[in-house]
Amino acid sequence: MKKFLPSLVSGFGAGVLSVVPIIKTFACCLIIPVAATLSILLYQRAENVDEKIETGKAIFLGVFTGIFAALFATTFEVVITLFTKQNDLIAAFGNMQQMINSFPLDDQLKQEVIDLINIVVTELKTSGFSVIYSFTLLFNNLVINSIFGLAGGVIGLQIINAKYKNR
Repeated sequence: MKKFLPSLVSGFGAGVLSVVPIIKTFACCLIIPVAATLSILLYQRAENVDEKIETGKAIFLGVFTGIFAALFATTFEVVITLFTKQNDLIAAFGNMQQMINSFPLDDQLKQEVIDLINIVVTELKTSGFSVIYSFTLLFNNLVINSIFGLAGGVIGLQIINAKYKNR
């Protein structure tokens, strides 16, 4: 468990920031990579390491920071939606219908997609919870945050190891 602690701590922080309005716009491309870099710094402090970090360790910390951020962000988003019965999907549903109708797809397929999204929106408005929405949100967050966590780990590795260049 100790080897996951830096990623867990920075992933929690990133997960919290990922649900804050306006700030969550920067979650994937800024918050997650910064959290991954922070997890490397926390690892160095916790293990009392004052030498170059290995690439594998940085990737490990970055990916797990993304995974933990995804789990926390999804949990927070689902709980907030459960209580408020409002979220970005509900707010954007009208625009989504227009966008889907502009796709060069079969009309029946377009209607099925709109109907499915409408079911999810209705569930969210009435009960505040949708299994489809929760699963889709979790899957999306896991994929995107893991990728950006990996990138943040590699970028953080370069930044942190730069100070050891002359040693």
